Amino acid sequence: MSSPRFLQIHTLHSYPAALLNRDDSGLAKRMPFGGAVRTRISSQCLKRHWRVAEDEFALRNIDNVAEAVRSRDIVSRRVIDPIRNGSDVNADVLEAVEEAFQKGVYGDSGTERSGRQPLLLGIPEVDFLRKEAQSIYAEHAGDVKAARDAATALFKTQRSNFRVFRENARLPGGLEGALFGRMVTSDPAANIDAAIHVAHAFTVHAEESESDYFSVVDDLQGEEDDPGAAHIGDMELTAGLFYGYVVVDLPGLVSNLEGCEAQKWDSADKGLAGKVVEHLVHLIATVSPGAKLGSTAPYAYADLMLVEAGSRQPRSLANAFRDPVKAQTSAAAHALADYLAKLDSAYGVREARRVMSVEEAQLAGADRVSLDSLAAWASNVFRVDHGGN
Repeated sequence: MSSPRFLQIHTLHSYPAALLNRDDSGLAKRMPFGGAVRTRISSQCLKRHWRVAEDEFALRNIDNVAEAVRSRDIVSRRVIDPIRNGSDVNADVLEAVEEAFQKGVYGDSGTERSGRQPLLLGIPEVDFLRKEAQSIYAEHAGDVKAARDAATALFKTQRSNFRVFRENARLPGGLEGALFGRMVTSDPAANIDAAIHVAHAFTVHAEESESDYFSVVDDLQGEEDDPGAAHIGDMELTAGLFYGYVVVDLPGLVSNLEGCEAQKWDSADKGLAGKVVEHLVHLIATVSPGAKLGSTAPYAYADLMLVEAGSRQPRSLANAFRDPVKAQTSAAAHALADYLAKLDSAYGVREARRVMSVEEAQLAGADRVSLDSLAAWASNVFRVDHGGN
């Protein structure tokens, strides 16, 4: 087959006695599906843990890519503070420059911290802003009005500001922006379409939860003190076998990474995209989301990972679990295989497949391999013609 356009990654992860992702009430996130309430892990939670993971396959360990920072204080801390920390600073002039930059980056409400949305900027963009602010301040260090006008003019004359940043650096939005996209309400030209699409993970069975009652003992409590615990509390614990689903839009990924048009992705350099895919497969399989790390140790590797490469529109296999199944990897793998076979019978097979599984799993057309081999295959399958056959 020719170079595939999509990689689809399906996973099964099992977690006992954990609180992986909480809602605003401190309880596990949930969703109804197939007439049963399931425990859920949001896509935002999953992506956050993959982005910040610190291990051999951390995204920051990929050579020659720019990092990014997400914050509502980028202008204050990364652009203005380097000037503010210098000697003989004119505070009034710097305040005027900062106000104009806050509005230019975060929008008209940017002068108030509460009015800013956390924004993802690549380090090249941050460096560009800092240099511009330093230049404006140095040129108008004794004139508040001139400094304010110059800073305001920067964002008026370069209305598509982030497009300017993009023209001045490779990966201006950083690797994270290239992978997971971003939205900038103050400048639509800065928007980046996500190349990696992540579904909310959910349990293949009905929710399993309990309220964990706990107490805290005061080590210095004496016999003369009131008996009993120093603190009593409770928290929810859940257990579950989760189905996860991720799609990698390969034209979008190569386009974001290389700065080419998506229509020309197949003729672009795919080396960096391949390395990203290799790291991503490892991260999805081995990095666990979770709160309450100290009291639940919610660390687990995937029991099963199926990767498909093809050019048709992707489709989730979530409906394999519309009817809840037993909370066992073997039962979930069997349900996954049955549903995949039904789809193959109805729509034909046009994807190449590989599977990693700790249990015996027979999925149509999927050779069973180790995680290292699976990641290497996913990395290379779209870089060579007929790589998936």
